[in-house]
Amino acid sequence: MKKLFLLPLILLSLSIFAQDSYKIGDQVMPFKLKNVDNSQFLVSPANPWKGYIIVFTCNHCPFSVLYEDRLIQLDKKFRPLGFPVVAINSNDAAVYAEDSFENMVIRSKEKGFTFPYLHDETQEFAKKFGATRTPHVFVVHNAPNGKLLLEYIGAIDDNAKEPENVSEKYVELAVNALLEGKEVEVKNTKAIGCSIKWKE
Repeated sequence: MKKLFLLPLILLSLSIFAQDSYKIGDQVMPFKLKNVDNSQFLVSPANPWKGYIIVFTCNHCPFSVLYEDRLIQLDKKFRPLGFPVVAINSNDAAVYAEDSFENMVIRSKEKGFTFPYLHDETQEFAKKFGATRTPHVFVVHNAPNGKLLLEYIGAIDDNAKEPENVSEKYVELAVNALLEGKEVEVKNTKAIGCSIKWKE
C-alpha cells in the first residue's frame, strides 16, 4: 500500500523535473564550472563562439568510453568553425569513484581530450538541461539576438557500438545546419547510454 502511495509522488517529481529543464528553442543562461585544469570555464554568448556542443558524459560508463574518440573528432572538426565540444560530468562520485574530479583529470590526460571536461559537482546543470544519460548532447547556438538558444537534444549518432556503421550523425547534421544558417531538421533523438548517477 505504501508503494502505491509513493508512485504518484515519484511521477509528480519527474513531471516537475521535466518542466523545469530546458526545451528546444529555450534560452540557455550563461554558466561556469570547474575544468580539469582547475580553471573556471564559462559558457556564455559573450564568448567569441558560434555555439557549443555540450555533452554530459563520465568516466565509467561503457557508452561514454565508446564515444570518447568521436567527441575528440567532433571537437577537432567544429572548434575551428566556432562550435567547440564542452564535456560535463555530473555523476555522483559516491556511487562510482571512477567519476571523481581527480579521476576526470587523469582520464582527460590519458585520452588527450582537446576540449574542456567540467565537473558539475552539485548536479545543478544536469538537472537544468534535463540530462538523463551519459552521453547526452545539447547543441546550443549563439543567435544573432545575443542569446544562447538550445537547438538539438539527444544522441551523438545512431550507432554507439559500431562507429564504422553510423548512418546518421545527428550532432554533425545539427551543427552543419546552424553554420549554414539553416534550421536544424532533427531536433530531438533518444540518448543511449548509462543513467546519470544522482545524489541521494
